[in-house]
Amino acid sequence: MKRREFVSLLGGVAAWPLAARAQQREKMRRIGVLMNLTADDAEGQGRLAAFQQGLQEAGWSVGRNVRIDLRWAAGDTELYRGHAEELVALAPDVFLAAGSLAARALQKTTRTIPIVFANAADPVGGGLVASLARPGGNSTGFINFEFSMGGKWLELLKQIAPGMTRAAVLRDSSNPSGIGEFAAIQTVAPSFGVELRPVEVSDADEIERGIAAFAGDSNGGLIVTQNALAILHRKLIITLAARHRLPAIYAYSSFVTDGGLISYGPDSMDSYRRAASYVDRILKGEKPADLPVQAPVKYALAINLKTAKALGLEVPPSVLARADEVIE
Repeated sequence: MKRREFVSLLGGVAAWPLAARAQQREKMRRIGVLMNLTADDAEGQGRLAAFQQGLQEAGWSVGRNVRIDLRWAAGDTELYRGHAEELVALAPDVFLAAGSLAARALQKTTRTIPIVFANAADPVGGGLVASLARPGGNSTGFINFEFSMGGKWLELLKQIAPGMTRAAVLRDSSNPSGIGEFAAIQTVAPSFGVELRPVEVSDADEIERGIAAFAGDSNGGLIVTQNALAILHRKLIITLAARHRLPAIYAYSSFVTDGGLISYGPDSMDSYRRAASYVDRILKGEKPADLPVQAPVKYALAINLKTAKALGLEVPPSVLARADEVIE
């Protein structure tokens, strides 16, 4: 063999492992994403962007080494089911599920593909995991808050509207978390001298009828629990609260940005950024059964003073001092 041929052969042998490693390093991975809102909802887009930001920080680039298959369920039970089946058929490496209902739809469709949920409520009670510390199955992720948050909502609303003696609680009873949150608020309501009335959020007409019927008597207030349907109908809910002059508290700050009175709850964007870290760890070989479910680390209180003024309410200095965001 000639020396030139021998050197070329050695060069090819040496280069092959490098090329193979580069190809392996850039292998395209697949993430199935089932969102609970609509594609044109700013809140949903913000959550998706937070997740993608978390992926980028972990070294994943859409189109280079990861592909995202995305579906929007719009809070619809049938869409959850249909989209879950479509996504499972694509055989992704891991799923991101937005909320409990999305996670449950995926888990009913597959018990093998890993699922990371974000902003889920009561994953143990809902059967998503065996325990928070040791999930044990193919699902893990990040909860939004515990049911005890309901007591805090009522307390804050009573501080801003001390004359309130009745409160309508907007909840989705088809979601187990909606039942749990209402029960938690019921537990503390007597100590605040407040009578409760549940109002369903399944569609716009039901919301409008329920709030209008409740607002017929005086000294009322509104508690909007965390659920996808309330977020989807948030502009209607905010409009109805203003029309009927009902002081209202919400779970997410996007309601206050859109004109709602007050909100208190976890940073929903942060949950999606953190979910990306679990997706990253699973793509690198870890199992969801070994990754503990995590609670929120960031909570925020937001107040809209313009709305308070329109309702004739004076926000106590003690509440104002604790606010993370004030809209004037």
